Amino acid sequence: MIRTMLYRPATREIATGNEALLSTWQEQPDTILWADFSGNDPDTELHILVARFGLHPLAIHDAQRSRHQPKLEAFDDHVFMLLKGMGPDTTGFEFETIQIALFVGARFLVTRHSGPSPSIDKLWQDAQQDAALLAGGPDTLALRLARISVDRFLNRLLMLEPRLEDLEQEIVAHPKDAILSELMGYKTTLRKFRRVLVYHQQVFLDLMNSPPPQIRAARLHEITDVYEHQERAGRLATLYYEVASDLIEGYISLASHRLNNIMKILTIVTAIFVPLSFLAGIYGMNFENMPELKSRSGYFILLSVMGTISTVLLLVFRRRRWL
Repeated sequence: MIRTMLYRPATREIATGNEALLSTWQEQPDTILWADFSGNDPDTELHILVARFGLHPLAIHDAQRSRHQPKLEAFDDHVFMLLKGMGPDTTGFEFETIQIALFVGARFLVTRHSGPSPSIDKLWQDAQQDAALLAGGPDTLALRLARISVDRFLNRLLMLEPRLEDLEQEIVAHPKDAILSELMGYKTTLRKFRRVLVYHQQVFLDLMNSPPPQIRAARLHEITDVYEHQERAGRLATLYYEVASDLIEGYISLASHRLNNIMKILTIVTAIFVPLSFLAGIYGMNFENMPELKSRSGYFILLSVMGTISTVLLLVFRRRRWL
C-alpha cells in the first residue's frame, strides 16, 4: 500500500491519494509530500524510492529488513532514521515491535513500516486535520511521529505500575505460582523495552548533538523533547524491571521461609518420636528374659515415661522458641 499526502503552501490545501500524487509533487516544486509505504513488493518499492526520491539503496535495504537495530544516517539530500515502533494495542502488557523507517528530505517525508502502525495512523489523521503540521516541514512531521511513538511506550509502561503494586500485596496475602510466572513474563517484556529505548536514546542524542541539514536548527527543542521522553521511558523500564526482580526475589524468599517452617515442624515431630520409637522398639522384642514384661504395671510405666519424654521435649522446644 502506498498512500500520499500533498501540501500546497500557497493555498494551505491538503490532498491525499496514492502513487499518482508523486508526479504532481515532482511537477510542483513548492509542495511538500508525505508518502507512506507498507506491505509492498520489495523490488517495486525499491524502484519507486530510488527513482522518485533519490534515496540510497543501502538505506532502503536496511528499512526493508525484518530486524535491524535503530540507527541514524545522513546523506547529501536526505536523512535516514530507523526506529522501533509498537504494533497494535493488546489487552496485556506484551507488545510487538515493528520497523519504522523515516527518510526526511527538504520537501518530502517518506515513512515505511513493516506492519500496522497506530503511531503513523494517528499522525496521518492529525496532519489531515491540522495543516500546520505539514506547513512546519518534513522534519516537523518526523519528530512528531517520534513523539507519538515514544508516548505509546510510556503509556504502556505506566499501565504496569498499578499491577506491580497489586502483585506485591498478593505475594504476601495469597502467594501462588501464577504470580511468579506473571512476574517472569514482565521481566522479559521489560528487557525488550530497555533494549529498544537505549537504541532510541542514542539515535536522538546523536541527532541533538549533530543535527543533519535536513533537520533545521529550529527543531532542536522538539529533538530535545523527544530525547527526554525516550530517556524517561528508559528509566521507567529500568525501574519496573528492578521492581519485578525484587518481587520475584521476595516471592522466592517467602516460599523458602514457608518451606523452612514446614521443615522445622517436621523436624520437631521427628525429634519427639525418635526416643518414643526407641523405647517401643526395645520392648517390642520377643525375649523371654525381660523382667519388665512380667510386671503388672510395666505397660503404664512405659507410657508414663514416653509421655514425660514428650512433655519435656515440647517444653525445651518452647523455651528455645522453636515452637
